[in-house]
Amino acid sequence: MEVIITVSMKAVAEKADVSTTTVSHVINKTRFVSPEKKERVLEAIKELDYQPNGLARSFRKKRTKTLGLIIPDNTNPYFAEVARGVEDACFERGYSVILCNSDRKMEKEINYLELLMEKGVDGIAFVSVGDDKKATDIFGKKRVPKVLLDRDIPGMQIDSVLVDNRLGGFLATDYLIKLGHRRIACITGPSKLSSSLERELGYNDAFKKANITLDKMLIQSGSFHSDSGYEGIKKLLSQTNPPTAIFACNDLIAIGAMYGAIEMGFKVPEDLSIIGFDDISLASFMTPRLTTVMQPKYEIGKTAANLLIDRIKNRDLPIQMELFKPVLTIRDSCSSLRNKE
Repeated sequence: MEVIITVSMKAVAEKADVSTTTVSHVINKTRFVSPEKKERVLEAIKELDYQPNGLARSFRKKRTKTLGLIIPDNTNPYFAEVARGVEDACFERGYSVILCNSDRKMEKEINYLELLMEKGVDGIAFVSVGDDKKATDIFGKKRVPKVLLDRDIPGMQIDSVLVDNRLGGFLATDYLIKLGHRRIACITGPSKLSSSLERELGYNDAFKKANITLDKMLIQSGSFHSDSGYEGIKKLLSQTNPPTAIFACNDLIAIGAMYGAIEMGFKVPEDLSIIGFDDISLASFMTPRLTTVMQPKYEIGKTAANLLIDRIKNRDLPIQMELFKPVLTIRDSCSSLRNKE
């Protein structure tokens, strides 16, 4: 059996013929040490293969240089791109990230929040799963720095990084209206999520602006997953007066809707225009390439991480809310209704 021997700071000090305090100053760069002593310490560290105890050091400093990130669905490419932004920003600033997947379940979100705080993370970034009263209660008891991503939680006064989802919903629907479409369906995300509700509000705004009566039968509830797009389009296209265009509240819904429409014998965009939301990397590689509303996913993640680290360093900073504007990205999945008349 292999025996692992842990080298202590005291052993390094004895080898270099200096005090343990001097070794500590060399390792942590906390005080000037003469070049001669510093060289002896570094040589002893190399010879003995000494590894500083990061955990013990973090306890002394009351900092772990670690952040927690909770996302609701690690299979969704949107959250993968956001997480990449968080991780890159943390790496640049000397922090590590513990990634947790709540699987869109409140119980898992609460468990992860409590676990991360038990692990002593310096701060937590999280994407809400919806009804977060328990999360609000936990944060009320623990003054751990935190930042909200993607979805707002009314009443929770913490730093947040969001997108103007209502504007995005308007941009998507207004574009379809300008193409001549009037029967425009909307396949939504979960009704309890602020991002889904706001995108649907933007959809309504576009109808009001154009003075077009909205047929509520064209609104189909979804789940931000491809299967809800697939099931939703089947119901919508089976109506007596089916839609000519679809606003899917995220790209995964749009992908499912496109597959379902083609399976039913419809051509996209010749028979049916489809527009998504998010602009995941897969959107530009579909056939046809998906027209969508772009969110700056990577920038959202980086901004959230930097806000959180700034909050860790200065708890007295005013609450900040960064609101990104979405951008309509036109590709090939939508066409003018006038061309079909």
